[in-house]
Amino acid sequence: MSIEIKAPNAPQFPLPFSHALRAGDFVYVSGQVGVYPDTRELVGDTIETQTEQSVRNIETILQAAGLTLDHVIKVNAHLTSLADSPAYNKVYETLFSKPYPTRTTVQSGLGNYKIEIDVIAYAPTRRGENA
Repeated sequence: MSIEIKAPNAPQFPLPFSHALRAGDFVYVSGQVGVYPDTRELVGDTIETQTEQSVRNIETILQAAGLTLDHVIKVNAHLTSLADSPAYNKVYETLFSKPYPTRTTVQSGLGNYKIEIDVIAYAPTRRGENA
């Protein structure tokens, strides 16, 4: 059984998906892009600004589930261009603490978005803690 997580302060897209679903001890957060939650307008045109906002949107959804970024165990990132990887990595390491979540990064066609990130969080413990 899964439970829908609704985050009123996260971007509200008129598309058929949930912000997140909790299935047992895991929370699966749908892909988030670098837009302002209230207007859905891009925060800027750089990978750095869009990465930070994407993660902030994820953080808002996790908070609605009673979790933090420290509960994230898996990150999937889609970049418009893999040439942006060094700049993405630089921002990523300031937003996530060690031990870093496992991660997959791929190049995808995202239109005007430079990045889309989805995550899986484990609710009982934070990364690096013993159960």
